[in-house]
Amino acid sequence: MPDSRLATHLLLASLAVSAQSVLGIAASKKATPKVAQEVRAEDWPVWGGKNRDFLVNSSGLADSWPAAGPKKLWSRTLGDGYSAIAAEGGILYTAFRRGSKDVVTALDAASGKTRWEYEYENPFTNSFSEKVGPGPYAMPQVVGDRVVTASGTGKIHSLDKKTGRPVWSHNLYTEFDGTPVQFGYSCHALPYKNTLIYMSGGRGDGAIAFRQTDGAVVWKALEFTNSYSSHHEHKTPYGIAVSTPVWAAGNLLFVASAYGTGARVLRLNQANGQTKVKELWADPHIQLHFGTAIQRDGYVYLSSGYDGPVFMTAVELKTGAIKWRDRGFAKAQLLYADGKIILADQDGTLALCKVSPAKFEVLSKASVLESIAWTPPTLVGTRLYVRDRKTIEAFDLGR
Repeated sequence: MPDSRLATHLLLASLAVSAQSVLGIAASKKATPKVAQEVRAEDWPVWGGKNRDFLVNSSGLADSWPAAGPKKLWSRTLGDGYSAIAAEGGILYTAFRRGSKDVVTALDAASGKTRWEYEYENPFTNSFSEKVGPGPYAMPQVVGDRVVTASGTGKIHSLDKKTGRPVWSHNLYTEFDGTPVQFGYSCHALPYKNTLIYMSGGRGDGAIAFRQTDGAVVWKALEFTNSYSSHHEHKTPYGIAVSTPVWAAGNLLFVASAYGTGARVLRLNQANGQTKVKELWADPHIQLHFGTAIQRDGYVYLSSGYDGPVFMTAVELKTGAIKWRDRGFAKAQLLYADGKIILADQDGTLALCKVSPAKFEVLSKASVLESIAWTPPTLVGTRLYVRDRKTIEAFDLGR
């Protein structure tokens, strides 16, 4: 039975999955119908989209694409990095590498042109540098009037989202004795009320809540060693647990990783100020290396595999029963919108799919990226934004 410390971590995980950002959306009176539809589209401010679950409230997606792929709107070069793409109000936010510096940037969503950049020295070498770059790994998130992000060395920054001007910063390693991670810090802050909660890893300050406005420490607590995903404990070889846990109806939490540990589902129940955790099942063969998992109607869909064959897989949450497996793609990132799965695999293949507990169906696919692509795609309305370690691109997936 997990101890109370694990229960606390898992409570933070459920909070991370369910948290929502409250965002204002203004429509232009002079906009054409197509532009008006884009303005009303749901923004993607934080990791996983508005509700942090990679489920997008969008409609009007095409049911298939031409053989060459969906319509490309623009493409431009970008420095090395893995940071996902945030989107709000027609502006994209991501981060990349320039020499020994990390660069946080804002781009015009319609053209890809640079609006502003903020760069800072951040020397770092990944312990698996022969295959993995120096980052950045975390996505810049839009929280209120700020863009907040973290470097591979545990440096966090809060920037003015309109100008990129730094407002406050902290170093989780040097200021709070955080646990350095040899493959690069990649956690995302959890916006909660007026705070940002970061994992730091350490004795008494394993998790730290900073005030959003000025970075003041509101509280710090817990004791654990850092990992690479958002708030949970799931022991693996090398301490690598990358993928964000998935919260589902019935207080179920799906946690998965690679490196032989596999997946498990936990049921969380809270009463009298305490959270009790019960493991429903565990399966070392369901391995989620770095991708996203999509939960729909009691089932979870994921790209399962690590060092060997990779299978798109459907798993029943309550039992762990595998309903189907399909070996048609490399390790992939997923999002769900308009009744379809959008799949982006590490080889640069983009695919439009339909899933159910009964079957997996590929509607269309095309090769769109060339470099190793580990970054999850971002969807705003029918506009899809993808990147690899060299390029960022925009596509129109509409009918």
